[in-house]
Amino acid sequence: MMGVPEHFNYPFIQLVKEQPLISQEIQLEWGNEPRGSGAMNAAIRENNVDLAVILTESFIKDKIDGNSGSIIGFHVTSPLSWGIHVPASSRLRELNDVKNVPFLVSRMGSGSHLMAYLLAKQAGWSTEGLEFEIVGNLDGARKAFKKVTPKVFLWEKFTTQPLVRSGEFRRIGEIPTPWPCFVLVASERMLSEFPKELKQVQDLVYAKNKSLKSDSQRTIEEVATYYKLEKPDIVEWFAQTDWATNAKVSSQTLEHAMAVLKDLKLISQTVPAIQLLAEDFVELV
Repeated sequence: MMGVPEHFNYPFIQLVKEQPLISQEIQLEWGNEPRGSGAMNAAIRENNVDLAVILTESFIKDKIDGNSGSIIGFHVTSPLSWGIHVPASSRLRELNDVKNVPFLVSRMGSGSHLMAYLLAKQAGWSTEGLEFEIVGNLDGARKAFKKVTPKVFLWEKFTTQPLVRSGEFRRIGEIPTPWPCFVLVASERMLSEFPKELKQVQDLVYAKNKSLKSDSQRTIEEVATYYKLEKPDIVEWFAQTDWATNAKVSSQTLEHAMAVLKDLKLISQTVPAIQLLAEDFVELV
């Protein structure tokens, strides 16, 4: 299993700690992927990981572009709050100041890349001439921000909050995803060779999501400690985050995401929502 090293994925950290399937000789492993959804799409394509937590927009684009993996449900059903960041030492202070500034992205096809188009569209800018610089991950963005040339960087706002608070980053705005932010994606190999085991893991994830959400005080304390974030920030994040507790997926939600991506010219076509999913694992509503 794989995901970004962020607080959304704490349920997986707990499952790996508990090892609920060890009596069946199934050991759960978790790998952090700081390079984001683009890297995880590649891992799913190459069957190098069985299950990944990927940004919805990023996987939909990659699936339409030929990824053989499939969605087995949502992991987080609430939007992601992307912070719009610039170097705190720069003169960039408002959204219009970054109209012609290059975007830092973890890699092409990642959430930081795709959301730049949505930001430009919402701000009324042309999306034709957007410039990008690949930096790999958050640490790469920090290094790029130390250069003289101005840059802008989109990243999950609670992850970057310590850098904003310390005066390294300046947040000049936010942009939420207009859809549930994270999907569970299984590789083709996992779906075809280990469907029973995958279903067990899916059920365990949703049960853990439910239990962590119901015990809010304990979860807030644990997440703040584990990810070394300030408790007030996690309180705010927790209040606006909804982990999925079942495998119901709205066809309308997926169709809306595809329509936006097509409008932004990030995909050339839309497909029936069912083609994005592993039918045996999902209830399409």
